[in-house]
Amino acid sequence: MSAPARQEETDAWLTYLDVADEISVWRVVYMRWIKRSFDVVGSLLLLIALGPLLLIIMAAIRMESSDVIFRQDRVGKDGGIFTIYKFCTMIPDRRSRQQPFLGEERRKHHKTRRDPRVTRFGVFLRRTSLDELPQIVNVLKGEMSFIGPRPELPSIVARYEPWQHERHLVRPGLSGWWQVTGRSELPMHENTDLDVFYVRNCAFGLDFEIFFKTFGALLKRRGAF
Repeated sequence: MSAPARQEETDAWLTYLDVADEISVWRVVYMRWIKRSFDVVGSLLLLIALGPLLLIIMAAIRMESSDVIFRQDRVGKDGGIFTIYKFCTMIPDRRSRQQPFLGEERRKHHKTRRDPRVTRFGVFLRRTSLDELPQIVNVLKGEMSFIGPRPELPSIVARYEPWQHERHLVRPGLSGWWQVTGRSELPMHENTDLDVFYVRNCAFGLDFEIFFKTFGALLKRRGAF
């Protein structure tokens, strides 16, 4: 991306205060400080509490794969690039063994129900969303939040329209508005609309609602594959 294009893209992101519908002192304080405090305390407690489970999952993955943690570049707050962590759910040398899966669903969605590259244990991890647990480390590092837009691939963000960059005004999240209203069943462009809605309406009440709806979405396993 050329320098002028990057500058124009950055200007299009504006600031959180420019795009939010209703600004109050409490809302600004929550977005800038309280939300991050919740993330730090919550991620530390979860890493301690889930330590044994994380070790068990890692051991189970090693029985099917030589790689345990999947790393990938994603676009975060203010357009910064960071490395996202997930448990490996696919065969590590899938690109050399077989053709990439390019089914109809793959072109429309982030994931698909019939992806032949996913390992047997990987299917379970995806169905239960346990493959996302390593992202708690991303939350602790300040690269992500528990609630926020899903972080997208740089190659996809490079094709964004200016309005879509509003989703980068806040930290990306483990869960978010689009995850609890449809998750992977929704086309990607609709996910962007929902993420922008979240950014423009982000507040403690909305995060609280998403937090509890996340458990319902996980129990129903809706769109998780």
